[in-house]
Amino acid sequence: MTVGVRVAKEVGVDRLACASTGNTSAALAAYGSRGGMETLVLLPAGKVAAGKIAQAALHQARILEVDGNFDQCLDRVQDLAQRGEAYLLNSLNPFRLEGQKTIGLEIMEEHYADYGEYPDRIVLPVGNAGNTAALYKCFRELVKSGAITEDQVPKLTGAQAEGAAPMVEAIEEGLEATRRWEDVETRATAIRIGNPVNAPKALPGIRETGGTAVAVSDEEITEAQRALAGEGVGVEPASAASVAALRKLRDRGDVEDDESVVCLTTGHLLKDPDAAAEAGNDPEPVPNDTDAILELIDEGSSVGDRVRRGASKAASSPSIPALIAGGIGLAYLYRKLRKKK
Repeated sequence: MTVGVRVAKEVGVDRLACASTGNTSAALAAYGSRGGMETLVLLPAGKVAAGKIAQAALHQARILEVDGNFDQCLDRVQDLAQRGEAYLLNSLNPFRLEGQKTIGLEIMEEHYADYGEYPDRIVLPVGNAGNTAALYKCFRELVKSGAITEDQVPKLTGAQAEGAAPMVEAIEEGLEATRRWEDVETRATAIRIGNPVNAPKALPGIRETGGTAVAVSDEEITEAQRALAGEGVGVEPASAASVAALRKLRDRGDVEDDESVVCLTTGHLLKDPDAAAEAGNDPEPVPNDTDAILELIDEGSSVGDRVRRGASKAASSPSIPALIAGGIGLAYLYRKLRKKK
């Protein structure tokens, strides 16, 4: 997005516009505000996560909620651009893809630095397929420059939600182009797109790199989102789709045991706080009483007794009473005991 906005600024554009499921609008609003340009955002009414609308609103974008889906919003933005009323900054804009190529460069550089080799496969969520197209362009240029060889190009593998999977349909049925899905639905709002405009660039990328595309259910996406959270990585549902897809591909035997795979998770947890709340644990009411709190947290858990036994033993030791008094020792013991589970 930074490349696209910079080009717009240099050619003297006054008004930027995009259709968005949320992430594009947040980025465009931020950089458009920085560039001193009016930013127009068209969103499908009632279909965009609150966290994303909040970002665009804070950056002073004009937010228009359209009575239609994302693809229809993009139709309207294209009309505005063709009439000369706004500069389109969806990933149809070639300067957007030039910026997005850096994702591929960073993956290749960092993976080689960490493991001494390039990844065999990259699994990424697919909405408008801009990242897929950009990565393919990046790898073609790396091969042409001699930086990598043809057999070092990672397999591009797309992940879509079952309720919005025109790319998967095209790959599975051997279609030359995607068919537009008029009705799309998934909790992964960032990839709730039925007409990926970069499909003509992305489909060859998937096929020519030996990749594939797979559709995952909302339940599989939620399970992957929880699994990532268990590793300390908080992402929105669309980002978890890449991990859900990898799991499915492994189960099907499409991904070999010795493959090195990178999953793109591009959207932070707080992009969609409502989805995070639905996927996470519910708050538990408790009285304002320490004994009541202990009773509640000990229900069905053996951790409490072990923590107390460990703390009691530590308290009788002459070596760390000061730490216990400060509360540090108890926290340390709690972590230590949990590691022994």
